[in-house]
Amino acid sequence: MARRKPLSDADGEVRELTADDMAKFKPAVKVLPSSLRKKLGVRGPQRTPTKERITIRLSREVVEQFRESGEGWQSRVDAALREWLKNHSPA
Repeated sequence: MARRKPLSDADGEVRELTADDMAKFKPAVKVLPSSLRKKLGVRGPQRTPTKERITIRLSREVVEQFRESGEGWQSRVDAALREWLKNHSPA
């Protein structure tokens, strides 16, 4: 059996993974002990997605201010848009 190329060099830099490397990876559920999986709190898929994933372009200033407000900033953007829709038409 051929010796596999190490994933990192002497400095600890990880090399670019190849398709062959990826093919040899196993799912975490197959290699982690059940006690560790429980501690990690792995969630299953969402039963009914409540939000839709999209791509949107916003001004840098708006994004920075929302990000600076801390965790959950994307939900606050959603709330701000909902509030705006109460008094405005999107058309």
